[in-house]
Amino acid sequence: MKYQTNNPRELAVRTLLRTSGGSYSNLQINAVIESTSMSDVDKALFTNIVYGVIQHRMTLEYQLVPFLKDSEKTEDWVKELLYTAMYQLEYLDRVPKRAIFDESIKIAKSMGHDGTRRFVTGILHQMDRKGVREPDKIKDPVKKISIKYSVPEWLVSLIEGQLGKQKADQVFKSLNQTPKQSVRFNKAKTTKSKLTDQLTQAGFQTEDSLVAGEGIIVDKGQVVHSAFFENGLLTIQDESAMLPVESMSIQPDDLILDACSAPGGKTTQIAANLKNGRVIALDIHQNKLKNVIRNAKRLGVDGVVETQALDARKVDEKFSDEMFDHILVDAPCSGFGLMRRKPEIRYDKTLADINHLSQIQLQILEAVAPKVKTGGTITYSTCTIVQQENQEVIKQFLDAHPDFQIEPTKTDLNLTTDENGMINIYPDDFGSDGFFVCSLVRKS
Repeated sequence: MKYQTNNPRELAVRTLLRTSGGSYSNLQINAVIESTSMSDVDKALFTNIVYGVIQHRMTLEYQLVPFLKDSEKTEDWVKELLYTAMYQLEYLDRVPKRAIFDESIKIAKSMGHDGTRRFVTGILHQMDRKGVREPDKIKDPVKKISIKYSVPEWLVSLIEGQLGKQKADQVFKSLNQTPKQSVRFNKAKTTKSKLTDQLTQAGFQTEDSLVAGEGIIVDKGQVVHSAFFENGLLTIQDESAMLPVESMSIQPDDLILDACSAPGGKTTQIAANLKNGRVIALDIHQNKLKNVIRNAKRLGVDGVVETQALDARKVDEKFSDEMFDHILVDAPCSGFGLMRRKPEIRYDKTLADINHLSQIQLQILEAVAPKVKTGGTITYSTCTIVQQENQEVIKQFLDAHPDFQIEPTKTDLNLTTDENGMINIYPDDFGSDGFFVCSLVRKS
């Protein structure tokens, strides 16, 4: 889509309108940035506003309601415009109030008409005079947390029930922080020390990850647009997402199955450890495997990567029993560990989705179990923090498969495991994505 403006605030309104209709925020943001000629400063403001409004949507909705006489008759784009103004006023300290008011009023007129301009002007000045209501005054404790951190009430109750109120509050509070820019150095092409030196010389600020041995936190610039990314010296990957492969004891000649591969971050991480071995990457969608191949080529590991379009629950149609040294099941999940990076997830999923996904996860484990060699490992991981998709799936699998047992998950930085040897990373622990990793060894 081509836009007739480079105004970051107007583009934010238009993008929010599309994401509220079901489009993924990160894809929409990237598409807008690529199709406009905004300055780097405007790109940052645009991105900040879009993510910020989505992160705080329930809070902003709660605060706007008293100023709308008839919410249902107010056009959606006008509400999104008001949310962008409210977000800037409340959360962006460096943006002058006058600039927020002036720009919002101009957009109201350019996207609507003079009546819209007067309507938006009136509401903004009312908010300025009266102030907005604070969630802390809500008496119902679950609703208070829900509105304060913009998390649906059912999810608040679920997480509090599983983690306790104190830990749940810390998790919810962390979700609206800005995600770090995390990269994995590509050991097939460089070393960590060499890459960090080069990044520093290029003006980036770096620090070692506290989560993953191959992880580097990068600041002071968008590394995805750099030659380091283009030349395959690194790839964008959250620290927590590096742990499943890091925990696998991969040998250079191993044959490995990545049962749920796309977009290929973990496939290429596996491949960087292989020489004469091979990793077979599956995904149910052929078009998604194109990203796996593209990433493998950029990182220079495509020679040991093979892709197949296949539902992981149907591996018996293609592969022999005891064929693989290791199997990675990075299972499709609700993604509740990614709420900081993909804030719309919190609004899109339901408890029914969780229950449905847990059935699929168990089915995948059941299907791949015969395909790993005796003594080999199935690494099960998700980017969610709810027990139905993590511990409960593992328990059901082990109850039906006494030939498997949990082996304590080992990581480069010796992260703490739970009492059963599994890793649970929560978004507040390190400021990374929430993740679950369990290592299952086949005994016989």
